[in-house]
Parts: sequence; structure tokens; C-alpha cells
Amino acid sequence: MLSPFEVGGKTFRNRVIMGSMHTGLEDKLEDAPKLAEFFRERAEGGVAAIVTGGYPPVLEGNLTPFGQPFNSQEIADAHRQVTEATHAGGALAILQLLHAGRYGYHPMAVSASASQSPITPFPARELSDEEVRATIKAYGEAAKYAKDAGYDGVQIMGSEGYLINQFLAERTNQRTDDWGGSAEKRMRFPIEIVKAVRAAVPEDFVIDYRISVLDLVEGGQTQEEIHELARQLQDAGVDMFSSGIGWHEAQVPTIVTSVPRGAFAWATAELREVVDVPVVIANRINTPQVAEQLLDGSFNPEGGEARTGGEPFGEFVSLARPMLADAEFVNRAAAGEAELINHCIACNQACLDHTFTNERATCLVNPRAGYETELKLLPTRTTKRVGIIGAGVAGLFGAEALAERGHHVEIFEASDKVGGQFQLAMRIPGKEEFVEALKNVQARLAKREVPIHLGSPRTPEELLEAGFDEVVVASGVTPRIPEFPGLAEALRGEVDGVSAMTYAELLSREKEAGKNVAVIGAGGIGYDVTEFLVEDRGGQPQSIREWNEQWGVTTDPEARANLTRPNPPQPLRKVTMLQRKITRMGRGLGKTTGWVHRAAVAMAGVEQIVGVTYEKLDSEGLHITVPAQDIKELQKALSKAKKAKDTEELARLETAIREERKELVIPVDTVVLCTGQESVRPDQADGTSEGVEQKVHIVGGADVAAELDAKRAIRQAVELAARL
Repeated sequence: MLSPFEVGGKTFRNRVIMGSMHTGLEDKLEDAPKLAEFFRERAEGGVAAIVTGGYPPVLEGNLTPFGQPFNSQEIADAHRQVTEATHAGGALAILQLLHAGRYGYHPMAVSASASQSPITPFPARELSDEEVRATIKAYGEAAKYAKDAGYDGVQIMGSEGYLINQFLAERTNQRTDDWGGSAEKRMRFPIEIVKAVRAAVPEDFVIDYRISVLDLVEGGQTQEEIHELARQLQDAGVDMFSSGIGWHEAQVPTIVTSVPRGAFAWATAELREVVDVPVVIANRINTPQVAEQLLDGSFNPEGGEARTGGEPFGEFVSLARPMLADAEFVNRAAAGEAELINHCIACNQACLDHTFTNERATCLVNPRAGYETELKLLPTRTTKRVGIIGAGVAGLFGAEALAERGHHVEIFEASDKVGGQFQLAMRIPGKEEFVEALKNVQARLAKREVPIHLGSPRTPEELLEAGFDEVVVASGVTPRIPEFPGLAEALRGEVDGVSAMTYAELLSREKEAGKNVAVIGAGGIGYDVTEFLVEDRGGQPQSIREWNEQWGVTTDPEARANLTRPNPPQPLRKVTMLQRKITRMGRGLGKTTGWVHRAAVAMAGVEQIVGVTYEKLDSEGLHITVPAQDIKELQKALSKAKKAKDTEELARLETAIREERKELVIPVDTVVLCTGQESVRPDQADGTSEGVEQKVHIVGGADVAAELDAKRAIRQAVELAARL
């Protein structure tokens, strides 16, 4: 991983490339200084090269209406500070050229053929032959501007379902002219783009083509077509190939935390067999150990012991989100301190979810990412003793930030373990990464000599009396218990044949669920708990083979887009999910991950009931009432009335939902409560004692017990540390 490599006349100081991420700092020229500082920290952190977020060669190729095409001297001049910052840190700078095609979130969207993607509200019109040729020319001109801006190369985005991918796939290319009608003609567009770029730049200007090694959508390319394309692109002038996995509209997850590490490296390895230029492995590589094994050929897709005598899967690894989590990833690995790396948990909550809602990308475990010029942890001029109550993630990451600034910090935790809600989350199938995040932050705190006192409940007043100058209350949350007849008795184990428990009692294994379970509450915790109930793997991640089987991914080279029939495991229990709201379940889940959770629950045959009122719990089961009318018709009627702002119709529907109901009994042996949380605060945490209020600071769940939000909790704690 740490050895240098030559590509296209450029020396990469090691084999780690920071992959392209659209941070939201690309869209305005005035944000160039922020982007430069973001890159500077990653370059100084040791990566060999940095690939920018995507820049379109033409206006129509924008991802958003406010994007900035790379097609003028003005933008080239603005980017010199970006490339200079990258070079000052010792890394190469590569500009990604990306035409969104039908993924453009604006009315100017264009594509190979007229169509509309399922992830944008704007239909795309078909490019004319003249426009196709003009777009090809624009790629060459954009590459010239990139060279002028000081970039060492460009990455041509040919994957993830963007415009070039749209030309390559039957799914989106129904043309019958020179740009479609056969696989050979569909390949012409990217080949001509590479030729145009190669002709526009010097020989030592690197052309990296991000090729879709797996489309994972119906009507996508076969492996044979992908490999033939790669051979022709190499002949046209490509210096290296970066791997792209799946379209954004694919119904197969590709980067969420439940995807096994290195899950798609096999496809890159197969590409490597048919080309003579370096290839870059990507997706779900978040530790130096995995990176090293992929590069030296010892990676074992089945897990367990590393294999021996294997061929390398590629010449480089591309890490994107791990570089958001820790700019020092490579430096720490080089120093033999991999255990200190701020571990990317692949949650998408602050990076991709932000990108797809036009917010600036950052990182759940590193809120400074993307905010390097605004959220600074400067050395303190006045060293203070700071006591932190609670060793959940808000307390742990807040303590680290305070210690980094030079304060003397101690953590006091009432229970016998650290992690708070992370301790529960890491038990969910597919969230095993949370274990590493907790281990690594503890290692960093140990290096900074921050003591963690377990089994040590404290109040703010006690800590102030003990000589602490400031107190941070990060004591977290406790599950909220609803009220309806029989529930309290079931929680105490006093109902024959039926038990009740909170999600915390279930996940901590304080209580065990039976075979027929009702999950009350369908937010993020409800979905997590349901997945735990139907597929409890005892904390062991799936192997790549098991994951492929569940989601219908095949290595068969003849299968179009490498898709086959999904074969999920048999559920361990019969589960029914219930929610009070009449809206569709899972609406509040993450933008880029929610669909994965909904799909996993559906695969397990989980029954879902909305519009529920809980009447009682007894030995017969859970008694509920639901609207008497058809739920789907009610949902449609409500949506229509809301859009029309028909208050009279809305009132009528709400009355019907409330008054016209039918009774149901769900014969369960277990009820699990996922009904929200309440803040946990020690005595005097609100500053009621005289002289306490100015020195006590409440963060995380102790401050706001909304749906569990580690992103907000960690940011709040780090922001406090920056100003304390």
C-alpha cells in the first residue's frame, strides 16, 4: 500500500487514492478556498492522489441547477489554489469530469435517449447527433482547462449510471444512429471522449477512466461488453481504470455499511486480466489491512485467514468516505498506528445523504470534514479541567476534541461499558463496523491519556466540587415507554405467554424474544430491531458469498449486469411492524440507505401495519385498532388533499381515520418497544444550583432525545469543544 507507482509519466507516492466525492463545495467559485483546505488536509495526511468531485464539461451536465461546469478560464484560475494546496501536501490532483445525463436534478437534463430516472423528478430529452459531438468536444476543452488549472490528470466518469453509462446500456440507449443500436455503437461515445481528451493534453497528463465494472441494473452491460470497452478505451489513450460499481438507481446496495468489505473487488480483478494499464479497486475498503490484502492478493472474500499466493486485485485502492472520516488515514497506517484511524462506518448519514439533498457533505464521526476553515480545533490559550458525564459517542468524540486542543479531560460513565447507543447499534446485522469505531476512538483517547471511569455516575455539582472547571453532560437517552393496558405488566413478566421489552433490553440480550414478535415503532430503531429479529448473526458480518446470494449478485460473466434471482436467508422469527402514523413506513429513514432497510425487511416477509392504535396486551396477544377503510386508498386521498390544500377534505379524512376503525388481535409472544427516547440527565444538569449554569454544557441525546442522531450528537460535542 505504501510503495510508489508510475502512471502516465506521474509518480504516485503510494497506492492510496482519495476517491471522488461531491462535497457541495464544488458548485460556487467562492467556495474554492474551503475546497482547497479540505484537500490540503487529506494531501498532508498521506494520500498519493486526490480526485475531485464531479465537474460537468457543459452546463446541461450539471448535477444540480447551481453546478459549475469546468469550461472557462475563470474556473481554471479559481482552481489553482485547489491544485496548489494539494501539491503542497505532496499529492497529485485529478479533476473528475462528470456529465450527469438523466441524473441531472434540473429541467435541462439530457440523455442518450429520452427517459426519466427513478431518482429525479425531471425527464431527460434525447441528445441530437450534433449535441453528442459537441459534448465530446467539450470534454477535450474541459481537460485543457484542467491542465491549465494545475491538475495532473482527469478522471472521466463512465460509471454509476451517469451520461456515459447511459450511452453504454440498452436500458437507456434506444438510439438507432451511430451512437446506438448495437454494443459496438453504444461504446463509441466514451471512446471518442477519451480520444478527444488525449488529443487535448500532454502525454504526461493522466487519463483515468472510471469504468462500470458492474452495472447491477436490468438492461445493463455484460462482463464481455465491459471488458471489450476497456480494451478499446486503453487503445484510445486511457492510462488507468478506476472501478465504478452499480448505478444509483440499482436495487442492489453497493456502499452502505451492510455491504461486506471488498465485496466487488473480484470484478476489478477480472478487469485487470484484460488490460495492460493499472486498475483501481473501490467500494467498501475502510482499513489499511483490507487495502493491503487487496493489493498483495491475500484478500479472502470468505473472511477468516488471509490466503496465500493470490494475484493482486489491482494496483491502487480508492478510498472516499474513509478520507472524510480521517484525513490522516495513510500517515497513521504508515506509522504503524492503524488502531488510531477514525473509522468510517459507511453510514452515509452526513456524506451521501447530504449530497443527495443538496447539503454540504461532512462526516458523522468527523464533523470537521468539509468544514476545515470553519470548525477549527486550535490550541487553547487557557488549559481547563473538563469533566464529561457519559461515555457515549458524544462524550467520547467531545473528549477527543477537547484533549486535542490541550484541555485536561476525564470521562465518567455510570455503566460498565463505553459507547452508549453505539453498543446497541453494533449488534444489528450489517452494522458491525460500529465496533471498530468505538475501539479506535478509545485508542485515540488512551494515547492522549484521557481517563475513562466506568461504573462512576456523577452529577455536575460533584465534578465542580472536585475541581473541574467545566462539565459536559453527555449522558444520552433511555427508551420511552408508552402507556396502554397490560404493557407495564408484560414488561414485568406478569402476562401469561407474552413478554414485553424495550429495544435496549433486546439488543443487549438482557431479554430474549420469542418466535412471534410485534415491533411497536417503525423509525430507524424499529427497522434495526426488525432486522436483528429476523437475522441475528451474533455480531458476525456476512461473507461476500452470502451477501451476493441474498441480493442477487452473480459472478457469472454471461449474466447481464451480473444480476440473478435474490435468495435471502430464512427469517428466524415471524415479525409484525406497527406504527401510529398512516403514512408509508420508513419515510424518515436515510436518503441513500432507507431503501436498503425497507428491502431487507420486505425480503424477510415482515408484515407492516400503519394507522395503529394500541388497545391492550394480554395472553391472547396485542389488541389494536386500525382504520376500517383501505389503507392505500386513504394514503392516496390524504396525499391528494394535501397537494390541493383542501382543508375540508383533510378534516373529513382525519375524522374517518380516527372514528371509523376495526379491531385486530395479533397473536404474538413478544412485544418490542421502539417508541422513541427520553433524555437522561443527572441531578443539577439543568444548572439549577447557584453558580453551576455557566459551567455546565448539555450535548447529544441528553440535550435533545429525538430519533437517535449520532451525527448531531458528535457535531454538537465537537463544536462545544472548539469554543470552550
